[in-house]
Formats: sequence, C-alpha cells, structure tokens
Amino acid sequence: MAVKNAGAVEIGGHELRIGNLDRVVFPRARVTKGEVLDYYVRVADAMLPHLRERLLHMHRYPEGVEGPRFWQKGCPEHRPEWMAIAPVWSEAKQANIDYCVVNELAGLLWAVNIGSIELHTSLHRRDDMHRPTVLAFDLDPGEGVDVLGCGAVALRLRALLAAAGLRGLVKTSGSKGLQVYVPLNDEEVMYAQTKPLAKAIAQTLEAQSPGEVISRMARAERRGRVLVDWGQNTEHKSMVCAYSVRAKERPTVSTPVRWEEVEAAVADDDRGALVFEMRDVLERIERHGDLFADVLTAKQDLARLRR
Repeated sequence: MAVKNAGAVEIGGHELRIGNLDRVVFPRARVTKGEVLDYYVRVADAMLPHLRERLLHMHRYPEGVEGPRFWQKGCPEHRPEWMAIAPVWSEAKQANIDYCVVNELAGLLWAVNIGSIELHTSLHRRDDMHRPTVLAFDLDPGEGVDVLGCGAVALRLRALLAAAGLRGLVKTSGSKGLQVYVPLNDEEVMYAQTKPLAKAIAQTLEAQSPGEVISRMARAERRGRVLVDWGQNTEHKSMVCAYSVRAKERPTVSTPVRWEEVEAAVADDDRGALVFEMRDVLERIERHGDLFADVLTAKQDLARLRR
C-alpha cells in the first residue's frame, strides 16, 4: 500500500486513522509526514522482523523534528485495542510499564502516525527480558570526531571479535556514529553475562588505543575520542532499530552496511559514504536485501570471549 490520503484505512484487518499527511516534519529537507509514513510502508518487510516481539521505546515528535519532543516507554492509553503490549515491572515506578510491541504493519504505521519518528527496541524479546539475542556496542563520537573515527574503531572491534571466532554486523546509527551487533540467539545467555563482557571488550579497545577510544561515559573526557558504549546491554535500555528514521535535520536512517563499505569509507576519508536517507535505504534494500538479517538468526557461542 502507499500512504496518499488521510482518513481511515484498513491494514491487515485493522482499521487505522491517519491524518496530517501534509505536515512538514523535516523543515530543512521539506519532508512531510506522508512521505515518512510512505517510507515505513516500503521498508516494512525488512524492518518488521527487527521489531517483532521486542519492547518498543518511542521518540515522539508530534509537530516535527523542530517541535516539542518526548521519550515514551509506556504504550499510550489511546492505543487501538489490537495493539500488542508487554507489561514489564518497574522498580522505580513500583508498577508495570505496558510497552508497545510492533508485530505487523498496522502497528508500525500507528506508532509513526502519532509522531514516533524514531523507533528504538530492546535487545531481548518480550517473552524473556533477561535474555538478550545480541551483544551490542554503540560507537559514539566525541567532539572533534566523526563517523570515520567510529569506522576505524569498529574495524578494530571486528578484529577483536574475529580473534575469538565471532562475527559482528555493523549499521550506522543514523546520527553520528556506528553500532555493532554480535548475534547470539542462545537461550542460555543472559544480560548478567553480556553486560560485563561488553564492558571488558570496550576496556580492551581503550587500552589498545587510549588516545582514540574511551569506555567511560564521562563527557569531559570524550573530546577527540570515540565512546564504546557497552551500557546498552541491559534489560531496561534500547537501541535504535535497524531502518528507523532519525530526528535530525534531514531524514537520515539507521542503515545496515557491509564491512567493506566501512573499510572503503575510512580508507577514502569519505564520511558521506556512511550517511543514508530514506530514499537511499530503499534503493539499498532493492540491491542487497536486509544486510542485518543474520542478527535475527545466526547463533554464536560467547565461550571463547568469556575465557
């Protein structure tokens, strides 16, 4: 389907009301809400497998990226009856937080329609919040560093993982950095193992290149270095989903890339080679398919890294 007209539409047997398609949500790029919704329709086949059965964290911009914004974990009470939810106990609130779970196109478009330009997901599925399916690293550049600096660190991380017989997949954050996912899909692995392991790997990278890498969150120390953020490997945090649009000046997208693309961008000093907007991503999927598909199915053993 294409999103062309406001009003009630039926998607997968569910009725959904879509409105304000002409609202400009990216003023500097002159991109409308209708165009963003249309992108999500077209990318859905690749994106939905990365959303299914995971807790959704929504970054909402109801009036566009230059308007008011807020971060929302709990699924809004005005959600449709058919929207899947997952109740998760919150110690801080002493109550359950009912997370949205997007398992189908109607749910994806409903979330975007209420202003959720960015869609972030848990590293675990809703049926067991203590068991992540991946080990993840968020490479975030400090002041004076760009995505190419993150690319150089990502290549070192790849080498470190390869020495332990592990494969990582890489995607852009859609902002300034890169993210590396190590697929596990092992029912025996828990956050109690992955979080300290991710921290140890980040500290190893820092020890190898202390002038270029930092594993601590201290912002004052990050200038000129890349933060290897290991702290996302926990039950209550999330990372931007593959193929999510980001709320930046232009509609950039968190885009899976091939390692060869990272190597070439770093070698050629071409930061633009690792920046993709909505149209770019749709063309890439036509050419390459979902470059992040193995994150969902590949099984790997962390035993060698734990030694």
